[in-house]
Amino acid sequence: MAASKFRRPGWSRRAQYSLFFSFVALAAGLALGLILLAISVVAPRTFDGLRGAATDATRPAAEALAAIGSTVNGVFTGAGNYWDAASQNAELKEQRDRLRRQALAAAALERENEQLKAALELRERVVETIAAGRIIGSSHDSVRRFAVLSAGRASGVRNGMPVRSPDGLLGRIVATGAFSSRVLLISDRSAIVPARILRTGEPVIARGMGDGNVDLRPLEVGRNPFEPGDIIVTSGTGGLYPPRLPVARVVRLDDDGAVAVPLATPAQSSIALVEAPYEPVALADYDAPLEEAEATLPPDALQ
Repeated sequence: MAASKFRRPGWSRRAQYSLFFSFVALAAGLALGLILLAISVVAPRTFDGLRGAATDATRPAAEALAAIGSTVNGVFTGAGNYWDAASQNAELKEQRDRLRRQALAAAALERENEQLKAALELRERVVETIAAGRIIGSSHDSVRRFAVLSAGRASGVRNGMPVRSPDGLLGRIVATGAFSSRVLLISDRSAIVPARILRTGEPVIARGMGDGNVDLRPLEVGRNPFEPGDIIVTSGTGGLYPPRLPVARVVRLDDDGAVAVPLATPAQSSIALVEAPYEPVALADYDAPLEEAEATLPPDALQ
């Protein structure tokens, strides 16, 4: 048979005293609690001093626990902030690079738009413009200076026609394909352009040097008419190039001539215009057979 939960103390005095004092302590605690409750309701500020003393007594322990908590929280927060800062730094770098690429693309687009506008304005001024195209290739390291233009016989381009950009004279057509053509630049050694000094109007001869520059020689021997910074333009002599086209700018003088840099280069101009010769009879000297013209073109220029 299971033992009863409420066991009697029996005749043991110790057990009886223990049970009695338990009831007394319970009653005294209950009475004390009721008294304190009544005091807190009737006079709630009676125990302010006791509460303040208890707060003062527990202040050192509370401060120590708060400092420990702040330190631990700071360690984890600092580590989290460090990783967040590293991640944000990487994102900012990526955003900076993306904005830089967009800025470069916008600058290139703006430059191309400026060239297109200049070319359109130029085409409006020049009645005998044959075709307009893009410069899709050029020689930089070779002593022969050529450029490939994305306009050919299908656009009316023929050998000998002058080619210019909004910045000035580029050269002349020396070979044509159906949809592309080769341009002999004015910096090539075989290129000769009748020109004059814009400042004085004195006629000169501009010959390519093969290194990207142009050699200038006066027709009158014995004196040097050039000055640094002089602008050289076409004279119209020979009937191929129209007059007053910008050609080059003088950068260095020598004994009886000067060295100039072309004002128009394939690197600076992506748009070029093919014009009819200033005098139509000038084209007869460059009207080579079609087979010879195609033979001088690179394989990919006729595609």
